[in-house]
Amino acid sequence: MIEFLDKASGTCFSRDGLDAIMTEVRKGCVGVVAVYKLDRLGRSLQHLAQLIGELEVHGTALVASSQGIDTSESNPAGRLQMHVLAAVAEFERSVIVERINAGLAAARERGAKLGRPRTLDRHIGAVAKLSRSGLSGRKIAAKLNIPAGSVFAVLKKARNGSLT
Repeated sequence: MIEFLDKASGTCFSRDGLDAIMTEVRKGCVGVVAVYKLDRLGRSLQHLAQLIGELEVHGTALVASSQGIDTSESNPAGRLQMHVLAAVAEFERSVIVERINAGLAAARERGAKLGRPRTLDRHIGAVAKLSRSGLSGRKIAAKLNIPAGSVFAVLKKARNGSLT
């Protein structure tokens, strides 16, 4: 028995562990794929359907231990349950995405700044000072040990009058 693990989100189409097991399935080396829950395999109904179809083509059974799904014996009831649960997993995922987007919109309305803080802003004063002394953007970048593109972005903001 070989164990394949993923630490990436189940929403990712390509994951190291999933890719590795599917490679083995395609070689015909896997008889059963066992997962704790179907949503650990994938959260999109389309992706799950694709994976399940590929497992069937290669004669590999799917077992979801916590959900009582076992397709190893060509059990029609297990197949039906698997498809219903896959649809529920996709619905659950879309509800989560909807809630996250609503929360982000509410935070924006309250004036919250979202995302990572800009690290470029800490160089504004030094770039402006060196620019006023007549240095070119590339020389400023070399002197401050930052990318030239960052210097030019700061200089562009300065020209547009959007520096704070």
